[in-house]
Amino acid sequence: MKFIFSFVLIFLFSVTLKAQKADDIIGNWKNGEGTGIIQIYKTKTGHYAGKIIWLKEPIDPETGKPKLDKRNPDKSKQLTPTLGLVNIWGFIYDEDDKMWIDGTIYDPKTGKEYSCKAEMKKNNVLEVRGYIGVSIFGRTDTWTRMVKK
Repeated sequence: MKFIFSFVLIFLFSVTLKAQKADDIIGNWKNGEGTGIIQIYKTKTGHYAGKIIWLKEPIDPETGKPKLDKRNPDKSKQLTPTLGLVNIWGFIYDEDDKMWIDGTIYDPKTGKEYSCKAEMKKNNVLEVRGYIGVSIFGRTDTWTRMVKK
């Protein structure tokens, strides 16, 4: 009897992990360094995007003013505040692979853009991989969902 009960629990747990939906990515996520929170939302076109809604250090120590996107290669965007900046966009959900693909991530620390994909490893853990060309040439950051208390 214990064997059957254990089997049922394992089966239900594995089904729960695979029963992921596209909108499960929506929410507020703290990056791996703990320096920022990104709010992921669904756009009017049905893609997923995210913007920076919190910074551990929102003030630029050089100027004493809010941080700006000063490393952006597009000079017209260098006066854009980092707080509120859309830094991920274009994601679609791949139902077969259970991941968000075809996205782009922008790193305001370097001013560089990367191709990006994201995969939910657990309910509140998102692995975000930025890469150049092929996914092998990249870096994964583990984001944690900010759960309301």
